[in-house]
Amino acid sequence: MKKIIATLLTSLCLGAGLTSTALASEGGIEWDRFPTSKMNDLAALQHGAKIFVNYCLNCHSANFMRYNRLKDIGLTDEQIKGNLLFAGEKVGETMKVSLDPKQAKEWFGALPPDLTVIARSRADGAKGTGADYLYTYLRKYYRDETKATGWNNLAFPSVAMPHVLWELQGVRTARFEEEKDPHDPSKVTHVFKDFVQVTPGTMTPQQYDESVADLVAYLQWMGEPAQGTRFRLGIIVVLFLLGFTVFAWRLNASFWKDIK
Repeated sequence: MKKIIATLLTSLCLGAGLTSTALASEGGIEWDRFPTSKMNDLAALQHGAKIFVNYCLNCHSANFMRYNRLKDIGLTDEQIKGNLLFAGEKVGETMKVSLDPKQAKEWFGALPPDLTVIARSRADGAKGTGADYLYTYLRKYYRDETKATGWNNLAFPSVAMPHVLWELQGVRTARFEEEKDPHDPSKVTHVFKDFVQVTPGTMTPQQYDESVADLVAYLQWMGEPAQGTRFRLGIIVVLFLLGFTVFAWRLNASFWKDIK
């Protein structure tokens, strides 16, 4: 039975990859813009870390991130131990999962990817940043009983990953309408129109979007925890060079003023 399930899920993953590739070649949907102000909001980053540990870290690891690095976003060792460590890990350990790789491959057909640098790896220069993609992807799930998981996604059609945040967002379906190709009336395409809320979630749509933005902000931060420091140092260096340029220019003018 396990082999049959693994085979079906493997086929689903392969089909999802092919569908995603085809969609990308056609342009796919437009990505929503991630609110970059979240990157400077410590409360948002802390909330995103909480969502990540509770909903993502069950299957996905973050093997290049240590729990104690969360002190960079304002958390103490006590807060990390009390709110983010649920399996007896030490604060200095990496964010690994107890899921056995062999069992994961047997159950899911493939090992769930590590999420440490997921935001950086999903960037597309023509469509947006990796944060834009994740922000879009996590808000485009809908119920689809024709899929093995019962879920589908506009940003990643036939995705193998179920909607792990469905309790927060609620259950909704997608409404499509048939449209004929103006150049070839015999061809009919299904065009997405809107989502239909079936059952409400524990959050309002606005609260869910805010929470997803917090989670994506954390994923973006996790990919490069020092990026805030790098940006601040870059600004300081540029300001120093501008000041030094003015100083050098005035010194040069003073030096040559008496020389004809």
